[in-house]
Formats: sequence, C-alpha cells, structure tokens
Amino acid sequence: MRTVLTQAMIEKMVMPVKPEDHRDARLKGLVLRVMPRGVKSFYCEFARGKRVWLGRADAVGLAEARDSARVILSEVYRGIDPIEARKPKQGVPTFRAFLDGDYAVWAKANQKAHVQNLKRLATAFKALLDKPLDKISGLDVERWRAGEIERGLSLQTINRDISSIKAAFNRAVDWELLGTNPLAKVKKSRTDDCLKVRFLSDVEESRLRAVIDAREERRRAERDSANHWRRERGYVQLPSLRTVMFTDHVKPLILLSINTGCRRGELFDLTWPNVDLDRRILTVTGATAKSRRTRHIPLNREATRVLQGWRAQVEEEHGLVFVNEAGQRFDRVNFSWRHLLKDANITAFRWHDMRHHFASRLVMGGVDLNTVRELLGHSDYAMTLRYAHLAPEHKLKAVEVLDRRTSLAAVA
Repeated sequence: MRTVLTQAMIEKMVMPVKPEDHRDARLKGLVLRVMPRGVKSFYCEFARGKRVWLGRADAVGLAEARDSARVILSEVYRGIDPIEARKPKQGVPTFRAFLDGDYAVWAKANQKAHVQNLKRLATAFKALLDKPLDKISGLDVERWRAGEIERGLSLQTINRDISSIKAAFNRAVDWELLGTNPLAKVKKSRTDDCLKVRFLSDVEESRLRAVIDAREERRRAERDSANHWRRERGYVQLPSLRTVMFTDHVKPLILLSINTGCRRGELFDLTWPNVDLDRRILTVTGATAKSRRTRHIPLNREATRVLQGWRAQVEEEHGLVFVNEAGQRFDRVNFSWRHLLKDANITAFRWHDMRHHFASRLVMGGVDLNTVRELLGHSDYAMTLRYAHLAPEHKLKAVEVLDRRTSLAAVA
C-alpha cells in the first residue's frame, strides 16, 4: 500500500498476519516492511524486484531512511547498480595468488613457455610472493637486484626477470587490480649487448661429428652382438641397425640443429606435414615458434639427406617427426648430449648454442644480417646484431673510405 509515512505512524503500526509493505508517497522507492513478529525495516526499491536494505526502523529514523534512499536512487540515475556497488570489495591479491590465479590462466593462453615463466617468477621473487600487489614497490625490486648481483647472477638474467615481473604487473593494471604499475620506473641494468656468442670452431665441429659417428657405430655393433647371442639361443632377433641411416634420434636432431638453426623445442614440435622434401623447405609454425610467427627455412643438402633418411626408417609420416619410445613428444636429450660433448672434449657449449653456430657460420660466409634474422625468426633486429662482429669486412669497407680521401689529398 502507498501512504505518506510518518515517524508516529511507523511506531504505532501493529504486527500483521503476514509481511506487509508500506510504500512512501513522498519518496517513490522508499518501502517500509513490517514482519509478523513486529520487526520493521526500511528498503529502497530501485527496480522491479530489486531493493537495498537500509536498516531496521528501531535504529534508523524515517528522515535518515529517506536520505539514504535518495542517495541510492541518484546512483541508479547515474547508471550505478547499488547492489553491486555495496558488495564487499575484494582485496588486492598477493603476488602468489595473482601468479597462481588470473595470471596463470592468461599465461597459459598467451605464452608458449608459460610453465617455465611462471616457475621462474615464483623462484626469482620468492621473497615478494606473500605481499599484496599494491604493497610491492620499485624499491623492493631494486633491493632484490642488489642481492642477486652480490650473489653473482648475470645482468642478462636479472634483466629478463625484471622484464617478466614488470609484464606481470602490467597485466594487473590492465585488469584494474592496480591503478598504476609500481614497477614502471624500474630500469634494466646496463649490459654489453655485443657479447661474443659461443659457436664451434672447425676443429670442434669435426670432433663432435666424429664422436657422433662413433656412437652410431657403437650402437650398431652392440645390436649385432645382441642378435648373435639371440641367434645362438634360438631367440627372435632384433631389427638390424645396419640397414638404416640412423640408430636413433640423436644424430638427426643434432645435424638438423646445426643446419637449420631451429630451437630444440621447435624440432621436438616439428611434424611431417611441415617438412617439404620436394621443395626442400622446413616450416616452423606460429603455434610452435617462440615469436608466434611462422617462418620457412630452406633445407641445405645435408639437412635434406638427414630428413630423407629419417623418414625412410620411421613408421609415422603424418605426426611428429621425432617421438620417444612411448610414441610421445620429446622433452629433453640432455643425457646423450652431455656424453657426446665430453667425448669430443667440448666445453661451455649448450644445445641452444648450435643455433648460434648456425647463425655464425652464415654471417662468416657473407650472408647479410637481415637474412640471418629471418632464418632465425628473430622479432627484434637487435638480437641478430650479436653476430655483426663476425662480419668485419663490412666495417673494413667503411673505414677504407678514409683511405680513398687520403689518396686524393696526396695526389693533390
């Protein structure tokens, strides 16, 4: 029922048989609900079936209820949902909760190496994990940097970690968990961007190839010996390794790395449909590339022979090029790789350095840096410049301009 509510009327209302709503004729939206037990409460009804509780009539006066109702109705007029506005605000999450929650979901959808990236953030910034995002400051990161430098961590690694945590905080700003990025002014450490890259000398490459071939022959001899033992006892013999080009995946993976510059993960993800042996092109798709960009790598003669030989001895011609004994994708080849390096007496050389070896040989062979960048799939030209020192003839031609000017001056 609608009536002009007064304080005296409210106090004299008797207990009804069932709940009754008394709507104020002076302020549309203000409702007094009287319950059978005598409890009287004020509500502001701002839409059909939507109302906000203002308080009990024995604690809130009519004038105060009208004022509260006017505030709510003005919010509705401005497009604010009063129910949502009055829900308790969720506090700013801790760095740990953010990494394990929303950021992990986003990273899984947008970062190829999301597992490693999340683990690295949690490990590097362990001391900050239990602090709310809005309580982490640039000073915290500067103190972390000082400690890591004292501990002996390289500036390149420190810079990567700083970029990662700043990127995470940028997402928090985008999602309105933070108003601004408190780490925005944290700068990277100055580093030497022209550090020498590790690649194999001609002698080292020869030694590596020799121990790879020795491993192949050793495995073939072991299979011959095993079959001789089986034959003498009447057992079924194992397939001979003398009839195939490779005894397992190790040699073809290494030779392809040296001749294509592919990352290890890109080779692990390579499928036969992306190998065109007729046109001699290997395609690294955007779904498997670190840069998320598809690139096409021409195959030289050795890489072509490797893939032809490997294809001739594998059963699957539509799935992954390289699979483990369980038929699944490889995730590492560290054991065999370490033994080969030890046998070849090669030190301070990682699997990823074969990518540097590929690029270095191209640059030293006179290939321009932009072509090298396209073959490597670098999104940033600055990354390719690390190989510029391997082509000194370009700088030599530049300073030879001075010789011509000096010669002209001498003639004059």
